Amino acid sequence: MASDRFKKLPKPIRLEDTVAEVDTRPVPDPDGGRNPNTDFVIRYGLV
Repeated sequence: MASDRFKKLPKPIRLEDTVAEVDTRPVPDPDGGRNPNTDFVIRYGLV
């Protein structure tokens, strides 16, 4: 029966046995070092 498999919890997992899945390296700059506000002002001439 399907409900029998939920009557007992699995064994706990120790924190030392886990592996982090989140990449902690810094992400590259999506704007490539350019200021998007300056590009907007130049593109649309809002001076």
